[in-house]
Amino acid sequence: MSQSITIDGQRISFKEGQTIMEAATAAGLYIPHLCHHPEYTPHGSCKLCTIKVNGRVCSACTFPAMEDQEVLSNTTELINDRQKITQMLFVEGNHFCPSCEKSGNCQLQAVAYHLNMLDNHFPLFYPTREVDASHADIMIDHNRCIFCTLCVRASQQTDGKDVFAMSGRGINKHLMVNARSGLLKDTDIDILDQATQICPTGAILIKHSAYHVPIGQRIYDHAQIDQVSLASERHKDEK
Repeated sequence: MSQSITIDGQRISFKEGQTIMEAATAAGLYIPHLCHHPEYTPHGSCKLCTIKVNGRVCSACTFPAMEDQEVLSNTTELINDRQKITQMLFVEGNHFCPSCEKSGNCQLQAVAYHLNMLDNHFPLFYPTREVDASHADIMIDHNRCIFCTLCVRASQQTDGKDVFAMSGRGINKHLMVNARSGLLKDTDIDILDQATQICPTGAILIKHSAYHVPIGQRIYDHAQIDQVSLASERHKDEK
């Protein structure tokens, strides 16, 4: 017997063990997210996928789908909350899209467009964070890290390493690497590691590859992030 939930008035089926995010995606319904990735353990850190389930506030990427749930996602209140979260992510780091080589391939930028974010709203923090360019092939721009932990999970769950971790709290929170020196060059990271490819912003970059694809010809220059996200999920399921 199939089980089902209702999302914004639309009845969809789900499989046992699926989260609401997984059920929604399988049904072609996009819920904005940054820290979620279907290949890794759900983390629920970015809070962009916040929904209401039977009146209760939950994260769609971590909350299990259960029979007869009434889920609200695309309400004015939730959309406004997501926009404010995105604005805070922009002002807490140095995300200057016109000068960033990840522009057009950046999920944070694409989510901002999707949510119709027209300004930062909040005062910029202008944090001073170091750039680690010590590695021959990979660099970290800590100014652009949004603490999604995708690199942490990719390093552990795909690469079989523990290159990255998060440390500190609040304004002192930061991405750290597994080396006594604190430098990327002294870790066992490799240019082919999934952890080097998965960053949703321009925080982790491959050197000597900037602008190989010109701005205007990049992923989100041609399609909205909801279309890209749902298409990639369908492609994964077809494999």
